[in-house]
Amino acid sequence: MQLLEANGVAKQFSGVIAVKYLDLVVNEGELLGLFGPNGAGKTTMFNLIAGAIYPDAGRIYFGGNEITRLPAFRRARLGIGRTFQIVRPFRTMTVLDNLLAAVPSERTLTNRLPIDPLDLLRKVGLEERANHLAGTLTLGMLKRLEVARALALSPRLLLLDEPLAGLSDRESRDIIRFIEAIRQTTTIIMVEHNVQLALRLCDRAVVLDAGELIAEGPPGLIRNDPAVIRAYLGEDRAEDA
Repeated sequence: MQLLEANGVAKQFSGVIAVKYLDLVVNEGELLGLFGPNGAGKTTMFNLIAGAIYPDAGRIYFGGNEITRLPAFRRARLGIGRTFQIVRPFRTMTVLDNLLAAVPSERTLTNRLPIDPLDLLRKVGLEERANHLAGTLTLGMLKRLEVARALALSPRLLLLDEPLAGLSDRESRDIIRFIEAIRQTTTIIMVEHNVQLALRLCDRAVVLDAGELIAEGPPGLIRNDPAVIRAYLGEDRAEDA
């Protein structure tokens, strides 16, 4: 069943086309990889889906309802959560308070939390750090906290932006295991520069270049697609590969 659908979505900034009439479908329960070289339009597409910006053309649907012009906070309430490549926690607050800051304000009216915060921290491996200041965490821990804050919204769709960026091999393995666990209950779109590592997690992949879709399909097909190789390596290097 389709969860997210983008039809003919386009966006430009100061005359530069970032996304060019893109069609995109995300099915319920799948992990979709969104790949492409720098400037391909991946982050712009994330911002369009999350509601940080609106498209110049096209329509976006979530759960069968049009959300093209809905503000970001309403999309979050509908079940779209996201992380950011550059983590920005409240460094002088505890890990637990950072998590609670993401919980919808309705909790103040009911005095009940829609989540068990310590259970969520346990799932991301941060339960023992609950009362530590966020500023004392490693980058890998901060990435997990970022995901936990998004999961606190109980999203139907989670947008993961560069979850492996800047991590050591060990931290990357930890994040990969974590993603494998949460994908059992959450639909995910993941942007990641480490294509070879990320493809192992994906059910399907979409590759953009200069705002256009150049390849789509299962990971095995994407790895050997000539258009993908040219986009990442350039024409000359691709011919030598």
